[in-house]
Amino acid sequence: MNDRTWYLGVGPDAVADRAILVGDPARVDLFAERLEGPVEFGGERALRGVTGSYRGTRVSVCSFGMGAPIAVIVMEELAQVGTRAFLRAGTVLSLGDVALGDLVMAHAALRGESTSASYVPAGYPAAADPELLTCARSVLDRSGERYRIGVVATFDAFYVELLAARPERAEHISRRLEQLRGLGVLAADMETSAVLAVAPAIGARAGSLCLASVEGIGRNRLNGDERRDGEERLTTAALDIILELHLEGS
Repeated sequence: MNDRTWYLGVGPDAVADRAILVGDPARVDLFAERLEGPVEFGGERALRGVTGSYRGTRVSVCSFGMGAPIAVIVMEELAQVGTRAFLRAGTVLSLGDVALGDLVMAHAALRGESTSASYVPAGYPAAADPELLTCARSVLDRSGERYRIGVVATFDAFYVELLAARPERAEHISRRLEQLRGLGVLAADMETSAVLAVAPAIGARAGSLCLASVEGIGRNRLNGDERRDGEERLTTAALDIILELHLEGS
């Protein structure tokens, strides 16, 4: 029997019991710069990973590209070989009074994507692990970060549900985002609800910390130095949060 996972091609020795999930493969490099003894794994498709130590604790970081289906594939494969806690570190479209550059920690998510429905019933909540939320509050408060904790909405079809690529869709999407804003939803993305809902189904714990990089309604976005600064802050915060999480046997 092959003891390596299908896509990542890793065995138990290659990954840590805690992992950070990122969309952009280039973001793996930001994390690797902060790790001691980083060892790369994966590399097939958009799946790049690295495992190293952060302040004496072993941590893995792995990219998945875009969208809930592949994010869950990465979670499944890492969980198969021993990862027990996941923190998504990505970007979101801001809604409400979330400013560009703010960090958003989801305590729950609206399940507008379809992937989680393959794992859990329709009424099952997409909720963050309570201890990860506690760790996030502690870390972000200590650091003086600009952050919000609240509900994130997750959808599959970026150009139909989040950002209009065609003029005829603009009014529909604007109404959808305004409705979410009126319900107190802080931000929207393509992965958070799947990560939060699927984790318990595969015996893991999960949270989602994201940088507000695009205005969902105004369509302004972080660029240049502001984007780089935001990515650096996200990287540091994610590592500090996942480090603070207590896992039995670690």
